[in-house]
Amino acid sequence: MSENLMVINGREVPFSPGQTILEAAVAAGIDIPTLCHLKETTPTGACRVCVVEVEGARSLMTACTVPATKGMVVRTESPMVIQSRKTIVELMLSSGRHDDCLVCPATGDCRLQELAYRYQVKGGKYPDTETLYPMEAVNPLILRNFAKCILCGRCVQACREVQVNDAIDFGYRGAKTKIIAKGDMALKDSDCVFCGQCIQACPTGALVPKDAYQKPRLCETEQIRTTCPYCGVGCQQTLHVKNGKIVQVTATENAEPNQGRLCVKGRFGYDFISSNERLKTPLIKKDGVFHEATWDEALDLVVSKFSKIIKDHGPDAVAGVSCARSINEDSYNMQKLFRAVFKTNNIDHCART
Repeated sequence: MSENLMVINGREVPFSPGQTILEAAVAAGIDIPTLCHLKETTPTGACRVCVVEVEGARSLMTACTVPATKGMVVRTESPMVIQSRKTIVELMLSSGRHDDCLVCPATGDCRLQELAYRYQVKGGKYPDTETLYPMEAVNPLILRNFAKCILCGRCVQACREVQVNDAIDFGYRGAKTKIIAKGDMALKDSDCVFCGQCIQACPTGALVPKDAYQKPRLCETEQIRTTCPYCGVGCQQTLHVKNGKIVQVTATENAEPNQGRLCVKGRFGYDFISSNERLKTPLIKKDGVFHEATWDEALDLVVSKFSKIIKDHGPDAVAGVSCARSINEDSYNMQKLFRAVFKTNNIDHCART
């Protein structure tokens, strides 16, 4: 056998030094199911869904942690592997509450549900474990449903290694283990910055947007890729749209420059788009009351006021703040307007503050 070749399901597969079985399989287009594995983070092998049969090994091995080696022979869907995965999924279904898929906002986007269907696991084989922790909803953005948490650790990895916020971790021991924030505080009282990366990483309905139960599920929406409007980084986001209305925003995976990451503004700050309070026409105040005006009327008023202020008090008497929801080109034009036309450097951008 040539150097750096292994065999997966009877097929010769090349691999690079340092690659795991899972990475080599993915590169070769061979599917090995995972649950706890999160791309570009330290593999833990915690869920054991990715177990494979390696010739010569005494037991099944986790594909996400075991390095690929020359001459290794791997079977990813042998009877022993399938039975092991079925047992793991059955145990996960018995932990907490996973019997309400019909009303769960994660339905159609739940990895545990997907695996249960794939391996035809119906649940009920093992007694359900008691739900020890109530749902946490005392923050404006994230719903934490501990009854659906399978302790896969993906949210912790997303927080610690992807966003580098380190706001959550495993807490307590044994059957009382839970994901905690800063000494088991509510998220609103912890170091959480509400980037929502944990929501995107969660493979079940344990972490969902606060209003998820009042909105269509992601599987019912149309996905539209766009660029985040909030700052000049240009993060790529996926808008989940139904009936012409954005119902949720997720980060676009494997896209530059953000590589599946978003901040709190990019992920949650979209309600203004369909707000009933949005201005649709210019308003001019007369006698203390705002009246609708045409664009020509509004712009003529602005020009006359600015011209008078600059004439009477000089150009430094005016200042501008460019909106973070503007595109880079608009912010560029605004600073050129103030510097080149108004002759002042009093121009700023709200993202800086």
